Amino acid sequence: MVLVILSLSLSVLPAVVLYQSVSEATTELHFTLRYFSLALSLGAGFLLYGLTLIFVVPAINFLLPFKVKPFRGIWFSLESIPWYYHNGLAYIVRYTFLEFITPSPLNILYFKMMGMKIGKGVVINTSHISDPCLITLEDHVTIGGSVTMFAHYGQKGYLIVSPVHIGKGTTIGLKASVMGGVRVGANQMISPHTALLPKTEIPDSKSA
Repeated sequence: MVLVILSLSLSVLPAVVLYQSVSEATTELHFTLRYFSLALSLGAGFLLYGLTLIFVVPAINFLLPFKVKPFRGIWFSLESIPWYYHNGLAYIVRYTFLEFITPSPLNILYFKMMGMKIGKGVVINTSHISDPCLITLEDHVTIGGSVTMFAHYGQKGYLIVSPVHIGKGTTIGLKASVMGGVRVGANQMISPHTALLPKTEIPDSKSA
């Protein structure tokens, strides 16, 4: 919670400065112009908050003394702590601003800063991503709208954190689900609404 509060506070700081500056500059205006100016500053402040957040969260994630690694263990353990922190930070962006920049070069930049390995020409048209630091998307991968992608799963009372790898030129269709331990080869077409269960391995497609 301390890191959440710190992330939010640092990100909202430019918006507070903007609002305070507009408030002080409009004290002598007619109340209609003053209130409209303040409303504009709040709207602009939200955008400013979001753009700041997508840099603040990756910076804090980078500075954490522990990093997420693949493992199999109980849900509440010392080795699960980095996983909780990484996703806790990622969800701040996901649930407050990420939808507004999906898809765009900004969401690609954000995921790269969070540790996702992303090749050239990649499009990510979803914000439903967990464990970005354990996901690899090779060149020209397309992640369709509302795809759910995460590098973990629960099984028999254990938490398994396992990397996801999507090969070059592959398309993951609308609302598909890609779970931990999945490897998809190059030039594949995963149909919409498909569920790729843990440890699924799909070889390269012969047709490019």
